Amino acid sequence: MKKNSVMLTAVSLLFAATSAFAATGTLPKGYEKWEKSKEKVVSDKSSLFYGVHNIYVDKKAMPAYKAGGKYPEGSRFVVDYYKLKEENGKPVKGKKNMIVLMKKDKKFKETGGWQFVGFTGEGKASKLDPVKNCYECHLKEAKDRDYVISKYTDFK
Repeated sequence: MKKNSVMLTAVSLLFAATSAFAATGTLPKGYEKWEKSKEKVVSDKSSLFYGVHNIYVDKKAMPAYKAGGKYPEGSRFVVDYYKLKEENGKPVKGKKNMIVLMKKDKKFKETGGWQFVGFTGEGKASKLDPVKNCYECHLKEAKDRDYVISKYTDFK
């Protein structure tokens, strides 16, 4: 019984440390100057991606993004999410409500070698769960593309 308790405590501490580490990324300054996708509108209210979003890709990631291949260590993507509102019966971009960073980092083994960090619309760290809110979907949708869901065609 004592051995199980010690093991459970160790696993809990490891999980807490990993979660805390995952949430400590910083939003890259000037990411808005990186190559930017066209706006994508997701009007399905049940979707995690409901709203309007743009994807920004840094120079290090862009060659692999174009080729659909493996990404070099340090590759970064930032996605800005905006609320969706309706004007004159048409969906339009509202206030920014979330920013997500995806950075290739081999230390993050539990998320396929990628760090996922969420931020509020103002750029402050949020409580995004990198496994439940990010990796599980990336694993399901894009394991064969090094876990990157979007494609370069999103830029055209």
